[in-house]
Amino acid sequence: QVQLVESGGGLVQAGGSLRLSCAASGRTFALAMGWFRQAPGREREFVASVTWNGRTTYVGDSVKGRFTISRDNAKNTVFLQMNSLKPEDTAVYYCAAGSISIRPNDYNYWGPGTQVTISS
Repeated sequence: QVQLVESGGGLVQAGGSLRLSCAASGRTFALAMGWFRQAPGREREFVASVTWNGRTTYVGDSVKGRFTISRDNAKNTVFLQMNSLKPEDTAVYYCAAGSISIRPNDYNYWGPGTQVTISS
């Protein structure tokens, strides 16, 4: 069984940075990891994903050039570095584990989410 717990969310001003962490327990070594976000009234949106070995990453168009995903398998942790934050980045951010994909349905395991709020 895989369990995921996100941390690092909070309230920051536009232009600022945040670093989200996702601590995993269980056998996640062979799984791709991803970050998604969901704002009120909107569908869950792909943010970024990383392959099991950390060698290949994918980033959504809306965050390209600002967000970076990475993972440390020795620590069973995935990170999302978010820079140049905008008010439209406000959402609940979810960590997920599964098959490398931009589609939420391809991920089998999800964390409870962490709130990120960007003030203008």
